[in-house]
Amino acid sequence: MPADITMPQLSDTMTEGILVQWLKHEGDPVQRGDVLAEIETDKATMELEAYDSGVLTRIIATPGSTVPIGQAIAVIGDADSVRAQPSEVPAAVAPTVRAPATPTAAPTPPPFTGPVDLGSAVRTSPLARALARKHGLDIGGIRGSGPGGRVVRADVEAAVAAQPGGAAVQPITPRATPSAVIDTDLQDDQQVPLTTIRRITAQRLTESAAAPQFYLTSVADAEPLLTLRTQLNEGHDLENKISVTDLLVRACAIALQGHPQVNSSWAGDHLLRHARINIGIAVALEDGLIVPVIHDAGRKRLSEIATEAHTLAQRARAGKLAPDEFSHGTFTISNLGVFGIDHFTAVINPPEAAILAVGATREEPVVRDGQLMAGTTIKLTLSIDHRVLDGATAAAFLRDLVRLVEQPLRILT
Repeated sequence: MPADITMPQLSDTMTEGILVQWLKHEGDPVQRGDVLAEIETDKATMELEAYDSGVLTRIIATPGSTVPIGQAIAVIGDADSVRAQPSEVPAAVAPTVRAPATPTAAPTPPPFTGPVDLGSAVRTSPLARALARKHGLDIGGIRGSGPGGRVVRADVEAAVAAQPGGAAVQPITPRATPSAVIDTDLQDDQQVPLTTIRRITAQRLTESAAAPQFYLTSVADAEPLLTLRTQLNEGHDLENKISVTDLLVRACAIALQGHPQVNSSWAGDHLLRHARINIGIAVALEDGLIVPVIHDAGRKRLSEIATEAHTLAQRARAGKLAPDEFSHGTFTISNLGVFGIDHFTAVINPPEAAILAVGATREEPVVRDGQLMAGTTIKLTLSIDHRVLDGATAAAFLRDLVRLVEQPLRILT
């Protein structure tokens, strides 16, 4: 029996998705677990997997179309369905004509061929796009070896290796994309289309701004924290090093255990106090912001948190996060200190009750034991939903968090 493929809910806040591209064509055999298409949600571009095996008998949603959750986007049936329904192919979707399959030798790794005419869509995976950007390659100039000529990670890696000495080429001039129009020599104002991520981010932050919020800032002595970080990282590979954010995630998890009121959410007619401590880490993307979540942070060691945070950040930038990796957060950390920002107030990520804004560590004069000396400080600012928390409760949490930063050996327990 034919089965509808519907637009799935790939995030807890998603109400609709954009069909970016189909990776299967009408008439293609499909196995359960095959990647059928790429869907742009309010969080990231994600792959849509088949839940049934059969044949992709009909494509309903065309690339670029916005489809509500639950609406059919394609149909999977059997081979007889394809022969019986040739007239049902939507006019907007041209069937792919294939030559008979013949045995061929293994393909040679595709070289980078330079810029090409990008008027037509380039089929790529999110990971391939991220890798191409990292190495300054125009993905439109890379021949794909995937289904239907799709450019996959191996193709980009081969293109990088094909450069003289394996070096990356100079960054290309930005080109127009469906999500943004970029022109470095603007003569007139331009309209930049909103991506789904940017549009939903704007909606959710507007909702957040409607809540009564207040802000508390404390200045902490950062030297003990930085000293501990240096000691922990001695002898470790760069990829596995502990970051200041990792230490703060662990410190916040401990502080939230002592102040469960902060680990709460506004739920309209009641407050929801969460049993699990799920800490989100804000990650900046090219077209918006995403908050991957470390679940059960209160039960994880620092090394586990560091490994998971590193992996989640990489997957977020490559657009490969699974829905459960950016859902159900109960508290968020936003660290702009890496950009040299001393102090800022972050907007609460609804329905959470609080978010911690982390500034840069700065060398400046401090007073210790009545003596003026050189020191290193860090500013921590807590944004609080006043419907959930009062000033004294939030202040007590921030006080204990500062104590953990200044006595960081407790983070390791």
